[in-house]
Amino acid sequence: MDALTRTWLILIALTTASAALAGTGGLWTGAAVLLLAAAKARAILGGFLHLKAAPGWLGAMMLPLVLWLLGLWGVYALSLR
Repeated sequence: MDALTRTWLILIALTTASAALAGTGGLWTGAAVLLLAAAKARAILGGFLHLKAAPGWLGAMMLPLVLWLLGLWGVYALSLR
């Protein structure tokens, strides 16, 4: 199996997991959905855009994204109060 097909199958699995969590709620469910979103972004950046072969670029793209997702989770946590 080539790398693009493997990346596509990973994205399908992560999307299915996200859809399975969509009907539930709560603080940790929100964290799980955002974690799955980060995993999908990493798969796209590393697999389709081939950033895993470019030294430093995958981390440089993931760091702001992860910080943004952590901020979103914090706002979501505050909204549950």
